[in-house]
Amino acid sequence: MRILITNDDGIDAEGIYAIAEILAKKHEVFVVAPHSQRSASSHSITLNKPLIIKEVTLGDLNVKAYSISGTPADCVRVGIDMIIKEPIDLVVSGINKGLNVGTDVLYSGTVSAAVEAALYNIPSIAISKEIKKESEGDYCYAAEVGEEILNIFKDKSVGNEVVINVNVPYRPKEEVKGFKVCKVGKSKYKHNYVEFISEDGSKGYRVNGEMLEKDFQGDDVDYLKEGYVTITPLRYDLNNANILKGVKSIID
Repeated sequence: MRILITNDDGIDAEGIYAIAEILAKKHEVFVVAPHSQRSASSHSITLNKPLIIKEVTLGDLNVKAYSISGTPADCVRVGIDMIIKEPIDLVVSGINKGLNVGTDVLYSGTVSAAVEAALYNIPSIAISKEIKKESEGDYCYAAEVGEEILNIFKDKSVGNEVVINVNVPYRPKEEVKGFKVCKVGKSKYKHNYVEFISEDGSKGYRVNGEMLEKDFQGDDVDYLKEGYVTITPLRYDLNNANILKGVKSIID
């Protein structure tokens, strides 16, 4: 397969190296990723300034790699429209440093890059890994999961408009209970705003969040806590047929 790999953690992130390394053993791999961290950039694209494209070396991997001065969605667009001349069979986004579950998918650059591929009618997988320590850097098992998911779906059709969103729990490989296909949950956070004073004396705030506990609803947030790799099929179609009919009846 010809695979485009991207992420939102930047071209030098450990996760993108791990998935590129394992997939390049059996597939033709191109890596196109932001030149720096672009987490939580959602589906934004760059319109008012030029995109800078640089060919780079990705460690000792024998793959074509490029850094883009834009967002994850930009990377998919540039990769498909300009860099890779032949048809792409699959887009893989990740491995993200941190989960993309529940309502986090709305803000995720990782998931949005995979959705951008779906807009091009190209199958896509988004892969994220739970992190509990800043020094945590072992992406080997998450990369194995990514390869296994690819092998499961490569000869199956779920529709090119569907994004396979995969999240890997923070626990040893032997303690993972298996795969669980489930719905997207509703993750809620307590937001903390920490005040700081900048060099020019102006006041600012740094934001961090803590996920709140919730009752079990059988969704991705719950199953990850139980030790499953979660698989949530996502679609970019925002239409709701029932609501559409309801609003139409009000207007008419």
